[in-house]
Amino acid sequence: ISFKKLKIELPYDPAIALLGIYPKDTDVVKRRAICTPMFIAALSTIAKSWKEPRCPSTGDWIKKMWSIYTMEYYSAIKKNDFTTFAATWTALEEIMLSEISEAEKDNYRMVSLIYGT
Repeated sequence: ISFKKLKIELPYDPAIALLGIYPKDTDVVKRRAICTPMFIAALSTIAKSWKEPRCPSTGDWIKKMWSIYTMEYYSAIKKNDFTTFAATWTALEEIMLSEISEAEKDNYRMVSLIYGT
């Protein structure tokens, strides 16, 4: 799939996230700990369904993000660096909540309150 065929203009080369090179004049540097795992999740999801011209379902995205979350969680425990892990995922949660409606936010907060997540 070519981004030109889809008429999508990317602000940066997608390889930037994988190489760890970020422009200094943007706030991307602040969010690279969040953007790189999400980019890898998107890349993995796209690679799996390369021959299927469809958008991944919400369930597919949740499964992929959960697997990344789990890997990073155990990595943080092994490195004894849980604060960085928590900060990254809290920031991701804030970004995701900023993108959804108020009704969805209320639903999310209720589930978080009930299940203690």
